[in-house]
Amino acid sequence: MDEKNIRRDLRSMTEEELREFLAGMGEKPFRAGQIFRWLHLNLAESPEEMTNLPKTLRETLCREAENIVLRTADVRISRIDGTRKYLFELPDGNVIESVFMRYHHGNSVCVSSQAGCRMGCRFCASTIDGLARNLRASEILGQVYGIIKDTGERVSSIVIMGSGEPLDNYDNVVRFIRLITSENGQNISQRNITLSTCGIVPGIRKLAEEGIPLTLALSLHAPNDRVRESLMPIAKVYKLDEILDACHDYFKKTGRRVTFEYSLVRGVNDNIGEARELADLIAGLHGHVNLIPVNPIRERDYVQPDRRAVEEFKAYLEKRGIAVTVRREMGRDINGACGQLRKSYMDRGNERET
Repeated sequence: MDEKNIRRDLRSMTEEELREFLAGMGEKPFRAGQIFRWLHLNLAESPEEMTNLPKTLRETLCREAENIVLRTADVRISRIDGTRKYLFELPDGNVIESVFMRYHHGNSVCVSSQAGCRMGCRFCASTIDGLARNLRASEILGQVYGIIKDTGERVSSIVIMGSGEPLDNYDNVVRFIRLITSENGQNISQRNITLSTCGIVPGIRKLAEEGIPLTLALSLHAPNDRVRESLMPIAKVYKLDEILDACHDYFKKTGRRVTFEYSLVRGVNDNIGEARELADLIAGLHGHVNLIPVNPIRERDYVQPDRRAVEEFKAYLEKRGIAVTVRREMGRDINGACGQLRKSYMDRGNERET
């Protein structure tokens, strides 16, 4: 493809990049700030909405650039807790999912960073059909902006924990974080961003150097390499010792404690012996454990532990002086777990084609 014919992605550009882009058109630098605010504060879907720009500039932007807007393919609203699960269609027809959750401390949105995932975690529906592609920063932003426009409510925190491995799409995810936290846009605090990774060690170390005080959440899910490898293929590439060493360095460089995500699967990783191993493993790491009773998916035979087993696991960790919570289940009646709604949508599409 001729690079001269590639239209620039407006929403993925920083203010500085917008200034450079506009300078090439002979425009004044202050126009970049106007456009940036239209895109990220007013959530304009087209340059035609940018009424304080000259008509000629709006026409040029429509011709020379594109503003990515996602189409809402489906919305499910939980009767249990009001959680909203969105299925968004990308310009190329791929679909991704996002979740809107209301908490007493404010609204949170969980976004996807990839269409599908190649990590292969066995308890997650996102990875069943593999990775379609990475998302652009504008497509990650589009999930948040689409939800804000649909609900009419402000979002105060972001969780990058939907479909995909964020550190497998590193540059676009970091760009998204800088754009969503810009003071001329949504101005969400960087401390209110959580990024979940299955343990891409080079990405963790690189992220520690970015100067972004977000919360790092490690998808741990097992207290030793043997069990972890049975759940997460990535565990064969990065062993626990090197992952936890990277997490320790992340804490030292950022001052932000790491959250350890631990999906409890009956008969796999939920007994007291494994709780003891987990406590030994993360002792002294200044971390917080988030226990997640696994959300059953049709394609896997994993089952949630009963409530007593969850509480005993939690009580043992607390006895060892480890901060621990049990994740509140949100939207279970609307395919709330990562990848479930997208998978069912894709399956329906495949059935129609056959």
